Amino acid sequence: MTEKTIAIEIYGASVMCASCVNAPSSKDTYEWLQAAIDRKYPEQPYQITYIDIENPIENERHKQWAERVRDDEFFYPLVLINNEIIGEGYIQLKPVFKELEKLGFEPIDK
Repeated sequence: MTEKTIAIEIYGASVMCASCVNAPSSKDTYEWLQAAIDRKYPEQPYQITYIDIENPIENERHKQWAERVRDDEFFYPLVLINNEIIGEGYIQLKPVFKELEKLGFEPIDK
């Protein structure tokens, strides 16, 4: 089990991504990821943050990422783990879990 808190960030908007037909909304993706991580890696330290790209953002780094999403450099939702892009648009659990385990998370099913 990792001792360092992992930072997970989800950048998105309330409006669905035009290229992501039938995908869950950004906010739904945030909630779904949080539930899946809590279920598979209980009591392991991480911080998950949802950043709405349509609202004012105070954090400068968040602001820069949000601007890149708004400028169509990335699809949303955009998922970062420790500032590394893990997925964009239609998010899947496998790459997220793979990155978390690379960073020391241990699943309960081991």
